[in-house]
Amino acid sequence: MSIKDWPEGERPREKLLCRGPASLSDAELLAIFLRTGSRGMDAVTLARTLLSQFGSLRQLLLADQQQFCEGPGLGLAKYVQLQASLELMRRFLDEKLMREHALTSPELTRQYLQAQLRDQDREVFALLLLDNQHRVIRFHELFFGTLDAAAVYPREIVAQALKLGAAAVILVHNHPSGVAEPSRADRMITERIQAALGLLDIRVLDHLVVGDGETVSFAERGWL
Repeated sequence: MSIKDWPEGERPREKLLCRGPASLSDAELLAIFLRTGSRGMDAVTLARTLLSQFGSLRQLLLADQQQFCEGPGLGLAKYVQLQASLELMRRFLDEKLMREHALTSPELTRQYLQAQLRDQDREVFALLLLDNQHRVIRFHELFFGTLDAAAVYPREIVAQALKLGAAAVILVHNHPSGVAEPSRADRMITERIQAALGLLDIRVLDHLVVGDGETVSFAERGWL
């Protein structure tokens, strides 16, 4: 049976229009992206097959070109379409955050930084540079490491903050292991950065550690 023959309230597109995108399952959302099925499967059945094959929606979205194109009903055109959609999402979050006051939008700030770093396969240390009204100037990835560590140099952070005229910064780095719990080394380098920037009256508002599905805030733990 084609999706067109389903009851109207069960069709993914009509369901989205009536109840909103949050009401749809991963398979239903993916079916709208796919638009058509393959080899006797409707789009929803194909979507379920793909989610089972890749393990999860996230793994499907993170698949490289070769892995993605090997999936049933997929190909280069769909891969290009997906990459464009993901980049649109990142740019949307970027533009939205740039218009906001970072401290009055902590959840948006967290979502933005998670989107930037969560799926990196190596450790990345970055800065969210803010003006004197705590509006975002720029997000800047500064240090890159292995799966275990990144070499972080406070003098380079100071130089970047001075160059862009930042009055405050939010530090952020990811743990590729997926465990967001900060290490003793994370706390020590934060103290060094805070001391270096403090000499120039540049505040460290927070340090976020991004893991897989969670983000730990130094400020929320009372460490800043």
